[in-house]
Amino acid sequence: MTTTLPDETMLLDDTARLRAAAEFVREHDSAALLPLLLPGLDGPDLPALAGHCRFAHAGLLLFPSDADGLRAQLAECGLAVDTPSHPSVVVRERLARRHRRDPAELDVRILRPLVPGCAGERRAVEVFALTVPPHSGLERIAAYERTRRHEAHLAFEIEHSDPLALRGLCAILVRHGARPDGGGYNPHEDGTVLYFTTPADPACGYRRLELYVRGDHRAALAAHLDHPDDHPDPHRPHRTAGQPAETLLRLLTGAWTTQALAAFARLRLPDAMDAVDTRTAHRPEDLARLTGTHPRGLATLLRYLAMLGAVSEDHEVGGFRLTELGALLHSDTPGSMRPLALMYGGPFYDSFGELDHAVRTGQPAFDRVFGENHFDCFARDPELAALFDRSMAASSRMFEPLPDHPVITAAARKPATEPATVVDVAGGNGELLGRILTAHPGLRGVLLERPHAVEAARRLLDAAGCGARCDYRPGDFADVPPGGDVYVLSRVLHDWDDDRCRDILRHCARAMPAHADLLVVERLLPADGSPSLATAWDLHMLCNVGGRERRSDHYARLLADAGLQLVGHSPLPLDAHVLHARRAAVPDPAARPS
Repeated sequence: MTTTLPDETMLLDDTARLRAAAEFVREHDSAALLPLLLPGLDGPDLPALAGHCRFAHAGLLLFPSDADGLRAQLAECGLAVDTPSHPSVVVRERLARRHRRDPAELDVRILRPLVPGCAGERRAVEVFALTVPPHSGLERIAAYERTRRHEAHLAFEIEHSDPLALRGLCAILVRHGARPDGGGYNPHEDGTVLYFTTPADPACGYRRLELYVRGDHRAALAAHLDHPDDHPDPHRPHRTAGQPAETLLRLLTGAWTTQALAAFARLRLPDAMDAVDTRTAHRPEDLARLTGTHPRGLATLLRYLAMLGAVSEDHEVGGFRLTELGALLHSDTPGSMRPLALMYGGPFYDSFGELDHAVRTGQPAFDRVFGENHFDCFARDPELAALFDRSMAASSRMFEPLPDHPVITAAARKPATEPATVVDVAGGNGELLGRILTAHPGLRGVLLERPHAVEAARRLLDAAGCGARCDYRPGDFADVPPGGDVYVLSRVLHDWDDDRCRDILRHCARAMPAHADLLVVERLLPADGSPSLATAWDLHMLCNVGGRERRSDHYARLLADAGLQLVGHSPLPLDAHVLHARRAAVPDPAARPS
């Protein structure tokens, strides 16, 4: 792939710049572009960024004399002349600050004519058009901006609008030398933009990078704008006195978000919207009839959900459409997160009301609210136990890379006459073991779980077609079966304190033959304090379970105490990691130092 940088003559020709941007978009993708923008970006950070960020467009600022002039430029470059446009709030304000002009004097529109990628990916050129009529006095701004290319950038759209994931991606960019360089929220398209400058003149010719995420993420935006900077941008907006109060107010209403999404799921609104037609905007009164809800109350909820990105509002017809994010709460969608919404908006929501008790005493608030620990509480209530198991399975996308882990693939290569066995300790409803056995028909499995969970796992694995290759062991951690080739502890250790973790790991170590491997799936607290889902789950474990999330070096010490050695760890989706451990070598007492 060849990257052609614009020469000085082309920089002064708006049509030539537009054509070059379109060609650039056609030729590049995220995995190739990110290392060009951030030299040195490699290791787990590169797939973390490329996996969450889709290269969406190249942006540039043009200066047509009027709307007809802009359409002519689009046509000459083979781009759609009827591409819709809307006001650009962020760029208009940046131009006004740079040139000390009243924003009302600047008519800046934004439009995104589509440009397919080399493999047909949906991409665009983002055109900011500042109308510069003849003799308007804006010609000097156009001349300056053409040469400086302040608004030229490459944009990456974040696939899922999770606030913690957004902050984590920002932290990776900063760690590799990107510098926060402004941003804003555009209410016209309900999207948040975070700009960065790259650390040096990159090979691709663009110095600015944009992260775009759907929805209103002003808390992340405030942190981005406040990021400490050794080289402050004089054009960057200063914080106003009202911004911290607004940010805090949004944070304080986070409980409303949880309950709005939970109500969306409980009322089965995603099912109703999808059952009718996902492409059509549905009026609240029609949906109210389908779901047995109050029309005005439902309209109020849907407007709030539109702000979250779970639905989108069509103002022309006065209706709402289900978005990709909202569809994750559909009850029948593969990988549905509806059980998580019901759990976090149900029993775990109730216990968070007593979080201060957990902070004061170190004891789970769940026990105080429900009178017993959550394992015993769920075991007594089959419906709640089933919901908990389904909520654990709802995060199963973190398991997707595990069947390809080198330990698993090596075990799968054993001869069919002596098939390897994977032992899933406290394997829940069998979701992870089912994925491994489905991917590797030559493997056998053993699932150890509580008696009520074993039956649910048996049904799931039978439905997946691999139940005949699996044995089921009702029991506790003391019952870890010996003789396996690979042992798996997935999201188990974070439920317990250090002493109990040592006991669990010792049970595994005693059962493991000398050649066996242990894979531990957990979220790891970042060593540098960067934003992470693990930090949020650490608070959840304190409040509801009594366990904790840990750093990798903490797990290494626990493993060593149990006679195991941490070999390494690698990232998984949803901020999870898989840690690989083996039995530690036992020193030969007959060996003497030379």
